[in-house]
Amino acid sequence: MKLVIVRHGDPDYEHDTLTETGHIEAKLTAERLKHHRFAACYVSPLGRAQDTAKYTLDALGTEAETLPWLREFRAAILHPDTGDIRVAWDWLPAVWTQEPAYYDKDRWADTDVMRAHHVGEEAQRVYAGLDALTAKHGYVRAGNAYRVERPNNDAVLLFCHFGVECVILAHLIGASPMVLWHGLCAAPTAITVVSTEERRKGIASFRINAFGDTGHLYAGGREPSFSARFCETYDNSDERHD
Repeated sequence: MKLVIVRHGDPDYEHDTLTETGHIEAKLTAERLKHHRFAACYVSPLGRAQDTAKYTLDALGTEAETLPWLREFRAAILHPDTGDIRVAWDWLPAVWTQEPAYYDKDRWADTDVMRAHHVGEEAQRVYAGLDALTAKHGYVRAGNAYRVERPNNDAVLLFCHFGVECVILAHLIGASPMVLWHGLCAAPTAITVVSTEERRKGIASFRINAFGDTGHLYAGGREPSFSARFCETYDNSDERHD
């Protein structure tokens, strides 16, 4: 079984849709995926993911099921350093790296700030939705691995968002979302592929085979949008700092 995860195109967050660039990226994604076969397609309820998915779904001649837990990760926090409200994955490195719990897959949501803003509960909602999806397709979570009830080579397509994608990947491979949120970056329409490995009969695990692939954009003569990244050096005044 393969999970093919696509981040939405360059976003117009104010209107929850895509920018002109985002529509071009979504069309190029459809060109990349239109010759693949998918056993099922799922999409976030948010407009920017729905708009991105539509190009591929039209090209495939199929529809997607909207799953509420695929929406962007919603837990906001009061940032302990800046004092402002921001998304849970957008922390200054000087702050979050000082807390050992954030590197622990079992303790990352147990700090005072995470508990105060119910971040762990939001993560559990995503974990539960993901476990239901993999079970539906034959792989039932059993501890930190998966019991194989219906082995298959199906590909399942998901359109969602960077924040929730990292929570999904963390659950599949047994990692802290904090490490993935701050250590990875999926550009708009980046494609990630996660496959099962059943090395002993009946027991499987998931492995990330490709993360953040934007080859379809380069093939279409485009460079990935800067969305989700921060300045490469502090003196790059035209790039996002905070």
